[in-house]
Amino acid sequence: MRRRDFTVFFVVGTTMWPLQIHAQQSRKIPRIGVILPGAPASFSLRTKAFLDGLRELGYVEGRTIEIEWKWGDDQLDILSGLAVDLVRSNVDVIVTGGTSAAKALEAATRTIPIVMAIVADPVAAGLVDSLARPGANATGFSIVAPELGTKRLQLLNEIAPNLSSIAVLSNSKNPQSKIEMKEMRTAAQAMGLQLHPAEISSEDDLENAFLVMNKAGAQALIVLTDPILFSQRKRIIDLASKYKLPAVYSFQGFVEEGGLLSYGPSDVDLFRRAAGYVDRILKGAKPGELPVEQPTKFDLYVNLRTAKTLGLTMPESFLSRADKVIE
Repeated sequence: MRRRDFTVFFVVGTTMWPLQIHAQQSRKIPRIGVILPGAPASFSLRTKAFLDGLRELGYVEGRTIEIEWKWGDDQLDILSGLAVDLVRSNVDVIVTGGTSAAKALEAATRTIPIVMAIVADPVAAGLVDSLARPGANATGFSIVAPELGTKRLQLLNEIAPNLSSIAVLSNSKNPQSKIEMKEMRTAAQAMGLQLHPAEISSEDDLENAFLVMNKAGAQALIVLTDPILFSQRKRIIDLASKYKLPAVYSFQGFVEEGGLLSYGPSDVDLFRRAAGYVDRILKGAKPGELPVEQPTKFDLYVNLRTAKTLGLTMPESFLSRADKVIE
């Protein structure tokens, strides 16, 4: 290359560098909003799974995406305000979990795409038109399946066949609890079991709820899905142990912390899969055209240490069906 040509090339090249750098810096980084009803510590496994799912798709927080986190800290009353704040921040897509948070977002925006990593029955809750075609700006993953309540009652009856009275712990402020309770009543009636509802509206009500169960003569316990109940799982496990109540929970996190049984879809897996829906939406997919996926696989977790503490002998046939047995 002649000297004059090289000089021209060098001058033009160095002139273009700032333009290239500016183009890279001005390239829009996707912004994801996340609003969760609990606290960071109690949701840590779920959020890690979500971030891992994003990373597998090439997204890294702080480098290729920005994430704005909002936490309800088990105060459902503040979710509406958090949702409005998140919408005002003009994020590209919002990820959430639970019916209460999803309803708060529905009221705050009808345009920003919403991915519900965990939601009970979004059709019954009025969040989507149908599972196949949600129709508006929300989609995601349902944790409800036909006869799920029946299965949990059957599991309790299998390990404690003389049961006749079962308490059901729920959050009175969670609209999904009424839907789950209706199904549970139908199943219990068919099995000849009596249910005793025990409702809370905040974590301060837990002690009294167990006193109500005890007074009603409950012999076992089912804990419905709810952010407060999930966040307070250690206290609930301790209270169930105090009152000698065999209990079945919705998520395996309860069993890993000392609960007796859990039966349901993997919440951690659903948060990982939510990253895939975020990726599709960022690439142009419309949430109203992405079907709400229902669970197809359910995990049974058993804590043998807790069973021994409660004086229960788990049949070998029962343990052989478990996906995980904690000894």
